[in-house]
Amino acid sequence: MPKSTVIAICGKGGSGKTCVSALLTRILIEDGKKKLLAIDADPSAGLASALGIRVNKTVDDIRNRIIKNIKDENDKKELIAQLDYEVFNAIAEQGNLAFLAIGRPEKQGCFCKVNNFLKDIIKEIAGRFDYVIIDGEAGIEQVNRRVMENVTNLLLITDTSARGRSVAETIANVAKRAIKHKKLGLLINKARNSREADSFRSMTKLPVIGWVPDDDIIRRFDQEGRTAFDIPSCAALKALRKMKKYF
Repeated sequence: MPKSTVIAICGKGGSGKTCVSALLTRILIEDGKKKLLAIDADPSAGLASALGIRVNKTVDDIRNRIIKNIKDENDKKELIAQLDYEVFNAIAEQGNLAFLAIGRPEKQGCFCKVNNFLKDIIKEIAGRFDYVIIDGEAGIEQVNRRVMENVTNLLLITDTSARGRSVAETIANVAKRAIKHKKLGLLINKARNSREADSFRSMTKLPVIGWVPDDDIIRRFDQEGRTAFDIPSCAALKALRKMKKYF
């Protein structure tokens, strides 16, 4: 069983984290030697379309259906068997890429045992992959609460705005107590040039792993609804490939 590198990608809305998640997924599996599990933990569910994957069932669909039908949440063996079977069936596979959507936040009751078993099952599944990429919503606690605790690499995405920097710094502070990450890095996205990226870098104490230029090719493919695997060689893709060593 491979020792997984678990990458949680977070940042403010509109910073480009889903695009970065999709492009990094492409980069990390393109040699065909590594297996990767992509987890969409953002309720907006943009990662599936960015990877060209159709989602038929989310983890939250499973949770809500089992909570609705289960008679006794204390029946541990029955719960685990049901959840394990359902989660495995919810995984979409495409070559050496597997995909799992978490879905929208829980609406019904606590059912802590169901939630804990789900997290344990996802953690077990994730351990079978070389890489796990989690595209999270604008925060870090939901990654800890609803997906898995042992994130190895926390990648914060920001555009060059003051608000983007503030959100990234807030997430970094929360992450100190919320998850057990080994590495934390800030990626400056959509910078117009190196001068703008360097200026932004000087305004934060977070460790910056690099910057990605604002790329017309990425924007056009995004507008057309094309996937990360359709995008030709471009400045943004080349910049992200240079950061592969971070993972």
